[in-house]
Amino acid sequence: DGPEPDERERARKRAVTKHKQREDGMVDVSATLTPEAWAVWEPIFAKFAAPGMCNPDDPEPCTSGTPSQAQIHHDQRSLAQRQHDALLAGGRIALMSGQLGQLNGLPVSVIIRTTLQDLESRAGVGVTGGGTVVPIAEVIRMAGHANHYLAVFDRATGSALDLFRTKRVASAAQRIMLIARDGGCTKPGCTVGAYGCQGHHVEADFAKGGNTNVDELGLACGPDNRDVNDHGGWTTQMNDHCEVEWTPPPPLDTGQARINNYHRPERLLRPPDDPEPPGVPEPPGDNTIAAEAASAETDQADPRGDAESDVPQPTDDPGEPGGPAPPGDQAA
Repeated sequence: DGPEPDERERARKRAVTKHKQREDGMVDVSATLTPEAWAVWEPIFAKFAAPGMCNPDDPEPCTSGTPSQAQIHHDQRSLAQRQHDALLAGGRIALMSGQLGQLNGLPVSVIIRTTLQDLESRAGVGVTGGGTVVPIAEVIRMAGHANHYLAVFDRATGSALDLFRTKRVASAAQRIMLIARDGGCTKPGCTVGAYGCQGHHVEADFAKGGNTNVDELGLACGPDNRDVNDHGGWTTQMNDHCEVEWTPPPPLDTGQARINNYHRPERLLRPPDDPEPPGVPEPPGDNTIAAEAASAETDQADPRGDAESDVPQPTDDPGEPGGPAPPGDQAA
């Protein structure tokens, strides 16, 4: 009864939406599937969401064939939980199949960046190329059956080490390094994650003599990458900390940020050390004598003497509140 369903209206309503990640790390997803889409997933759920299948609580989960009677009997999951685990198993099977092709020069795969300190301490989080925060315990579990890459950065300059290329297109290793360093599009205000970004020649385009070296590349989404040009558009450059700085066209240059910290919020928590002020060259000879002479000159110039000795001074003692800033030169 009623009017015939409108195929175009039904297609217009199709959607799968991922909502903001919650504080506990869980991700809410809402979906409106077409009859065809749900018809595809029905047999998949019938297979992989059956009792005893793909149960993460089993020492050796059954992901093919038929689960044992013991696995079926001890399966205490709800239907919703079994369907969640079936989605996870289906995604893993698809990723391991090798049939998904490439995404921006890399095989379609999960890429997670974290610090070496977090891996060693088994605490902290990792961040995927799409911006999802993953607890370190799950990062380690996922890495147990994955290919591993270690991205190492120079402590002084923040530049990536020993990844250079003379072709226009960045290599797979260079893209992994860029994901580890930038996390996503480097244009200020852009929230596009690394999975949706291209390798952008920061200093000069390849056609104009630019080098495809990892310390001269940065991540940029397609629209922002095309905004960079010499005809009144945006320009980019690499600063001393190997961060991509974006300069807007003169009519838009109203004091906005030059660096995008959206994908690397730890930069705001652990800003780089202030540069050392220019100092007087140390005189040759005995360092002790030089130090005593400098102290005597200071006492003569300052009649207050030791009056400032009671003022708390900055400390690098790890036992003091705050302590020294943790090293930021290692990422995995």
